[in-house]
Amino acid sequence: MNEPLLALRDVTVSFAGRPVVRDVTLSLAAGEVLAVVGESGSGKTVTALSLLGLLPGGAVVSGSAVLDGRDLYRMGPAELRAVRGGRVGVVFQEPMSALNPVFTIGDQLVEAVRAHRPWGRARARARAVELLRLVGLPERRLRAYPHELSGGQLQRVVIAMAVACEPALLIADEPTTALDVTVQAEIIELLRDLRDRLNVAILLITHDMGVVASLADRVAVMKDGEVVEEGAVEPLFATPQHPYTRSLLSAVVSLTPALEPARVVDAPPALVVEDLTVVYGGRFGLSGVRAVDGVSLHVSPGEVLGLVGESGSGKSTIASVITGLRAPTSGRVTLAGRDLSRLGRRERRAVRGRVGVVFQDPASSLNPRATVGRTLAEPFLLHPRDVDVPSRVAELLELVHLPADTRDRYPHELSGGQRQRVGIARALALDPALLIADEPTSALDVSVQARILDLLVSLQAELNFACLFISHDLAVVQRLADRVAVLKDGRLVEQGPTGAVLTQPSHPYTRRLLAAAPVADPVEQRARQSRRRALTPHPQPSTS
Repeated sequence: MNEPLLALRDVTVSFAGRPVVRDVTLSLAAGEVLAVVGESGSGKTVTALSLLGLLPGGAVVSGSAVLDGRDLYRMGPAELRAVRGGRVGVVFQEPMSALNPVFTIGDQLVEAVRAHRPWGRARARARAVELLRLVGLPERRLRAYPHELSGGQLQRVVIAMAVACEPALLIADEPTTALDVTVQAEIIELLRDLRDRLNVAILLITHDMGVVASLADRVAVMKDGEVVEEGAVEPLFATPQHPYTRSLLSAVVSLTPALEPARVVDAPPALVVEDLTVVYGGRFGLSGVRAVDGVSLHVSPGEVLGLVGESGSGKSTIASVITGLRAPTSGRVTLAGRDLSRLGRRERRAVRGRVGVVFQDPASSLNPRATVGRTLAEPFLLHPRDVDVPSRVAELLELVHLPADTRDRYPHELSGGQRQRVGIARALALDPALLIADEPTSALDVSVQARILDLLVSLQAELNFACLFISHDLAVVQRLADRVAVLKDGRLVEQGPTGAVLTQPSHPYTRRLLAAAPVADPVEQRARQSRRRALTPHPQPSTS
């Protein structure tokens, strides 16, 4: 291996006298990808942020972090500002939050360049054009605002900004979380291409073992602030030495080549969607955009229907119609035997109580000023029931395996998995006929994700609710769903038993989704990537 570009030695980070990172020693060479993995709270992001002096006030850092022969921890504020965006670029997890919504993409790229280069605006703009081409976007995107771009395009812009000044080191913090599988594959390929062309070192922080298998050369596993195992990616995945590493890998949900025969549910559907169409716009003589186009599907009690497709395929629009947040342009939705289009306002409100929703991000879906007990009691204020609310709150906490004293805690006092359990409990408070789970595990660590999936399976077996499970993670859908419906551009292109759709797909789009899904096996993943590159050897800039 080449001489280290970055060398961490005995790095310890403490908050209020309590160490959260202890004696971390790592190295990273130019052109190498080091993945740092571990559950939330393991110290991954704290370690990375300490390199650039971005930790909150009160943090105490010891040890050394030598980049290009200089210790980052010994630099003053001015020196660190030159390093940030200059020698070290950062790709953040949520690109929409990382970009300023009131400035164009071009303005923000120009600013990133001029912050570290004494260039005029014209030269900086020419560099911005180069950067867009580098990440596969057309020049006209310079004039776009962040809200006008898709999630994958936004992440490409953030990557362009991170490499604007040709950094030696790129810190990528969960760069593919919540992206569609096809977009995720494109971002991974882009990072690999930039690594090869620019010889940039990449410090990859992620909980997605499929991404690690796709991109990393070496892996460092962190637990409770310490590195418990480190090594080359292939032997570490094949023969992990530490029990914690083995537990992380065993918790990964992966696509399997075959499934048992599909379970047949013989019961009247709890949800029926018939020829649903939703058109956005269409006023003043304009034709509008068909977000959903003639979709029909159904879900029975005790059944899970997986709804998959890329961003913009219409998944969330269908969910918003079912929950009554959006009116359909045409078609019909029947919930628990009631046709929503034939109900008055008061009746529709009552029927909404038959639908529970579990959201993607448990942190933002819970009121930070309300205790867990108040959050679980709130559904009974909106839909009064003849129940003893405090007793019901206690039952709900027990149902999702949370201790009774959780009712007096606030969301910030809970882990991500605990918050999602609260979200599930709230969704089940009114004994819904239908549970809509919208990407409920995408933001969770692999081990927490596995426990939440097990919880959903056990709850459905106990309560027999129908479930519409919306996800871009095909492995998770395969594990949970009895049937799968595949959406593309608002149309239903394939629907059927999970085993048939995800192992023998009939539609080219479904096959493309499956081919893009990462697997937690470096050898298999690299073979899949070689096949993908053979089909598209010379990727062109996106024109979308």
